[in-house]
Amino acid sequence: MQATLTIDLGAICDNWRALDALSGPSVETAAVIKADAYGLGAATVGPALAAAGVKRFFVAQAEEAVTLRAALGPAPEIYNFSGFMAGDGEAITGHGMIPVLNSAAQVKAFAKSHAGHPCGIQLDSGMNRLGMEAVEAASVALDTAALKPDLVMSHLACADEPLHPMNAAQLAAFNAMSFALPARRKALSATGGILLGAPFHFNLTRPGIGLYGGLPFKNARPVVSLELPVIQVRDVLPGEAVGYGTTWRTTRPSKIATISSGYADGIHRAAKGFSLYAGPTPCPVVGRVSMDLLTVDVTDLKEVPPRLSLLNTTQTIDVLAEKAGTIGYEILTSLGGRYHRRYISC
Repeated sequence: MQATLTIDLGAICDNWRALDALSGPSVETAAVIKADAYGLGAATVGPALAAAGVKRFFVAQAEEAVTLRAALGPAPEIYNFSGFMAGDGEAITGHGMIPVLNSAAQVKAFAKSHAGHPCGIQLDSGMNRLGMEAVEAASVALDTAALKPDLVMSHLACADEPLHPMNAAQLAAFNAMSFALPARRKALSATGGILLGAPFHFNLTRPGIGLYGGLPFKNARPVVSLELPVIQVRDVLPGEAVGYGTTWRTTRPSKIATISSGYADGIHRAAKGFSLYAGPTPCPVVGRVSMDLLTVDVTDLKEVPPRLSLLNTTQTIDVLAEKAGTIGYEILTSLGGRYHRRYISC
């Protein structure tokens, strides 16, 4: 019996509509669908968002663009954050991928081999990750002008901290750097930037984690639920150990349920103090998370159900992330391939 990961496509589309409504009518809201739609299945999530009104999508690798194009058909635009890499020619000419060029070398190579094909330009406004700084961008100004980029963008480093001074600094830098660049669309904001307000919106935003129910979009509808099957329930005497390393021992006569899922399925071994749920009742995970199994204290349940819930409206991806010392993004993208995925339609 497989664990079941339920993905609510209607919630994803509602979250996109809610984020779209936070900006003005002149601002287009795209969708970031990289890493297989944050682990939820780009081939299914993408068409649902397209039907809801998304016209432009962003991925992180050329291979993702090819897969997404097969699911979306010819109409939507697909941008690749990684720009123009060796071997990307087929994705560009055969599948309409639009590279977001990140360096002078990429600009020159693309101008030489794909002049006339749409492209974007990424500027480094202070994150020091991808994109050209002002001097580098100026060095290829003629090439850039000849390419006539459709999009100029940058990325905020601290948008999930609204009062962080880096936000204003990057906004000023992007305004200055992008002023003379010939592009129909400018984009600075992902989910966090949308929440910072109108000065950060320009005329295109590109939410990611907010679509999938994660912070910093506190008003997002939860998107995923995860139910794990109970393999076995055993009686354990007081003082007996449970799990690897004997790190946990019972203090009372206990019932311990062994659950079919573990760190191979994206349940982090480092997570501490989290529970599975039988309806509204929390059942603490005890002992170490192992590769394929969890052990859960179900002593206080009158009856142990065939499945217990890990992700739900009480224990969201961000609640579980806090227990594991990470972020909701990592919880989502770590969800393993052994889950049966069930989609709720829009």
